[in-house]
Amino acid sequence: MTRSSDRSEHAEASILAAADGLASGAISSQQLIHCALARARHPQGEGSRVYTQLFESRAPKEADAWDRLRAAGYVPTPLAGLPVSVKDLFDVAGEVTTAGSRVLADRSPAEADALVVARLRQAGAVIVGKTNMTEFAYSGLGLNPHYGTPANPYDRSHGRIPGGSSSGAAISISDGMALGAIGTDTGGSVRIPAALCGLVGFKPTAARIPLTGAVPLSRSLDSIGPIARTVECCAILDAVMAGLPVTIPEPALMAGLRIGIAQALVWDDADRHVVSSVQTALARLSAAGARLMDLPLSALEEIPRINATGGLAAAEAYAWHAELLAQRSAGYDPRVAARIEQGRRISAAEYLSILDARRDVQQLVASEIAEVDVWVMPTVPLPAPLIGELATDDAYFAANRLMLRNPSLVNFLDACAISIPCHGAGTAPAGLSLVGRRGEDRRLLAVARTVSRVIAAA
Repeated sequence: MTRSSDRSEHAEASILAAADGLASGAISSQQLIHCALARARHPQGEGSRVYTQLFESRAPKEADAWDRLRAAGYVPTPLAGLPVSVKDLFDVAGEVTTAGSRVLADRSPAEADALVVARLRQAGAVIVGKTNMTEFAYSGLGLNPHYGTPANPYDRSHGRIPGGSSSGAAISISDGMALGAIGTDTGGSVRIPAALCGLVGFKPTAARIPLTGAVPLSRSLDSIGPIARTVECCAILDAVMAGLPVTIPEPALMAGLRIGIAQALVWDDADRHVVSSVQTALARLSAAGARLMDLPLSALEEIPRINATGGLAAAEAYAWHAELLAQRSAGYDPRVAARIEQGRRISAAEYLSILDARRDVQQLVASEIAEVDVWVMPTVPLPAPLIGELATDDAYFAANRLMLRNPSLVNFLDACAISIPCHGAGTAPAGLSLVGRRGEDRRLLAVARTVSRVIAAA
């Protein structure tokens, strides 16, 4: 009989460590799932704010099935029998997809799983529930007035934001309610909560993972990515969702690795602790043999100007929400509705101009990063603020702009990026963002494996 302490240890393990525990018989899938569900149900825990739906009946049955399949010798991937959460933007057959909103709560249940959910199930993942989020994924803070806001694991007694929009996804990992979490990232919604909660968050190239069965925010910017404890966990989840063989890229060589440090925009108004954490991490990479070089990347400063009226996100969000807003605007979070309504004022000519400007900026940046393997910046420029500090609209929108500023650059460039924890033990979480070229996701993951080890070992 596996001891309760062992179950707790595995509940907070990496995917590979938990898979090893299953392979050795130290724990069963049923025990892992029951532990994840117990944590989600704990009355003093964050579960009621983390999950909008918890699959308390279905998940244990699936876990039992995977224990039987494992005993028969069938283990398709390291995810087999492990608890995974999915953001409530994704369809799960037989369940209502709310997208963190009350206005969708009475819609019909989904007839089929979203494609990524189907691929996760095929790989053996046990979906334990659908996670809470900023309504319609339209904020980087993670606040939700409808379903509550899960508190950041750091300094929880004071109530800090989890980051958004994939807020519940991050806390499902930090609190041992899942071993992998699937979110979406339109302007940082995977990487922001990962950075603020001390986790790893990977935003792939947008075209890498199909969006079929997910409620859209911006068709030009949306991407699907994982949050987990390690780079290796994210690589496994990414491969499954992309429909590729489940392999983990070999770590890149640190000696001679060319790392560009973005200079324009990304350090403006940055918190001292975040700056210090990132600079310390970069010094460790240099000491380990990486070649660091400053990159002006002045074209990045054009992106906020291009998007000043709401940009692609507002225009494309409004196109999807126009009819729903006309019918049920009173049910929206007013702050989310205000951002979507910006799209009403963007003309077709302005929209096409934004697309043209995007291509120009992408070309300028591509030219400047040609001589580096990856480029880096702080994932977000500040630690998680207190929820109470964001009570006024002015404070909320100011914090949201700053939180989204750095990570949204990557979506505009249609690149891939990963956030890796770089803070010292016991200090506020901070993330180092590694950015790779469009389509070079596997190379980025290989570099991230090495970078994360150097930072953690120092």
